[in-house]
Amino acid sequence: MERRIPRDLVNADLAVRRYADLGERWLDGMWQADPPADAVVNDDFGPTSATDAVRVALADGVDAVPDARESLRELFAFLDDEPAWVDHDRIDNAADALVRHTPILGMVLGAASLLRGAGNFIAGKPLALTGRYVSRPAVRSVEVGEWLRHVLTRGGMRRDGGGFAFTVRVRLIHAHVRKGILASGVWDEDAWGVPIPQSYMALTMAEFGHIAVEAMQTLGVRFTDRELDDIYHLWRYVGHVIGMSEELGPRTERDHIAVEELYRLTSPGPSDEDREFVTALTEQYLVPELANLLPGTAPIRTTVARTVMHSLQRVFIGDADADALHIPDSPLKYVLGRVGPLLALVNRVQELRYPDLERTTRRAYKVRDVAMDRMRVDYRVEHDLVDAAAR
Repeated sequence: MERRIPRDLVNADLAVRRYADLGERWLDGMWQADPPADAVVNDDFGPTSATDAVRVALADGVDAVPDARESLRELFAFLDDEPAWVDHDRIDNAADALVRHTPILGMVLGAASLLRGAGNFIAGKPLALTGRYVSRPAVRSVEVGEWLRHVLTRGGMRRDGGGFAFTVRVRLIHAHVRKGILASGVWDEDAWGVPIPQSYMALTMAEFGHIAVEAMQTLGVRFTDRELDDIYHLWRYVGHVIGMSEELGPRTERDHIAVEELYRLTSPGPSDEDREFVTALTEQYLVPELANLLPGTAPIRTTVARTVMHSLQRVFIGDADADALHIPDSPLKYVLGRVGPLLALVNRVQELRYPDLERTTRRAYKVRDVAMDRMRVDYRVEHDLVDAAAR
């Protein structure tokens, strides 16, 4: 039977020729969403709601939900059955390793990971239709940061951990977005596949995995081989909880890279909405956050931060993709693209000055939490995730 391919996707034949079975799974994944979560949000929960029922089940188990629907029981049968391959010690080690570099991780997630995702208007369409990232990019970024704070906490991805609960909530948010978009009648399935498909969920895992790690390495962060393996193990399990299929869920660095390559290969490129998103994210969140770290008067700090951020974005995603997103150019990119070895040396000197890794890690968690609390105040964010925001 002839494979069904979204009309606006490009290089489908090349994807199969170059990546064989993975390329076929990538194309098929454009039609695959998250049936268990979609079934829950499409079910009738009477006087309560799917969101409330999921929160009760997360806190007290599915049996605590009055008249729990079969869709909810099936979802939690999956969630409560932890795979045998999960190693929480490795997940905790990954959290420690990433949190020790929180300032750089936060920067690259905005300047590298999100921009890599923005290079594909099909993937960005659901986000554009919600309107929240262009209108409130800082608030949305704080929401992501709050989710990440709970994921990157020792024990956070255990069944009773905050990261697990937040990830399940994000899974339901995706299902609600999918339901709302399809109900609106504005989604062209023949052209774009399903909203938030498995293929683009896999790219999201790579955004937090290899794309972030590679950008951090550009800025001098040096993870050990064990830390890298543990980081990819962490994102494999996060992907499992958030609804990734075994067929496309990336497990290793090699899997992450292949997903990134397929994403770029089949992408039709960005739209004006994606460019608006990048501008809003940069001007309303990334530049102010970087400016906070610089000396001098506010106008000077903002001007310098803007030039540095644009240059970093070009270093991270390359000139061709930066041009497509209309990111201003600057010769500073040539300097920033070569500072990695120097920054790595500085980091090494710091490690020698403060050899107590456990103490350094404890302090990193405290600094991370102080920074998150400060951003919540600065951007007036009183909720944690969008499902708890005032309507």
